[in-house]
Amino acid sequence: MAKALSAPEFTGLLRLSASEASDEELERVHPAAYVEAVREASPLEGYVRLDADTAMSPGTLSAALHAAGGAVRAVDEVMGAGVSNAFVAMRPPGHHAERATAMGFCFFNQVAVAARHAQKRHGAERVAIVDFDVHHGNGTQDIFWADPTVLYASTHEMPLYPGTGEAGERGDFDNIVNAPMRAGDDGVAFRAAFEELILPRLRAFRPDLLLISAGFDAHTRDPLGHIDLEAEDFSWVTKQLMEIADRHAGGRIVSVLEGGYDLEGLAESAAAHVRALMRG
Repeated sequence: MAKALSAPEFTGLLRLSASEASDEELERVHPAAYVEAVREASPLEGYVRLDADTAMSPGTLSAALHAAGGAVRAVDEVMGAGVSNAFVAMRPPGHHAERATAMGFCFFNQVAVAARHAQKRHGAERVAIVDFDVHHGNGTQDIFWADPTVLYASTHEMPLYPGTGEAGERGDFDNIVNAPMRAGDDGVAFRAAFEELILPRLRAFRPDLLLISAGFDAHTRDPLGHIDLEAEDFSWVTKQLMEIADRHAGGRIVSVLEGGYDLEGLAESAAAHVRALMRG
């Protein structure tokens, strides 16, 4: 992906580094005891498993803190520095991390940290999160289940890890919008899910800021999913979301990298996504 984004067409991008997220920023989402437990689990050498899928090496904690810090920095840029949108090209992913549970390669839920930072630091009243990773963002749903100020909308394959994301899971304030897809679905079904369900709900919600959990593992090449999207589908959905952000949020979008495990599919999809963001 880094190589794809180093192509000449992307030379005009403003590329910024990020500090580690602070405890204050993380604890707007995760309990202090959980943040401390993740720190204490970090090994000096070798690997430590937090569950069957989620392991830490000596560099994992720093990477996770910088990923969350990148999401915070991106929010600061789009909310206060005259930048229209930003793509946070950092990992590990975050959308499976619940309030006090690390899972699915995720430690801190950076898109949730970004949403709370926008609300607490910049006064955003309504934040929308759109997640098109092939896996449902159970952590993001868990965190915002009872929060009417945040709309969470997701397309994802079902049945598939982590097993959440039924259409009937709607949140305490009807603020959760799940549009599950089936193995073998392609761009036609993906676009229909957005046009018929997610985009109308976003327009009605009128967000001050739009966040994207940009997982590219719904690409047809990806080994961890069975949805047959192409790079053009990610470009299309990005443009649709930009139209909504332009109408209601002053164009403000922060996109956070989630999944994507085939290097070619990831590179093509991320480049298409960023290309669309640049042309807004």
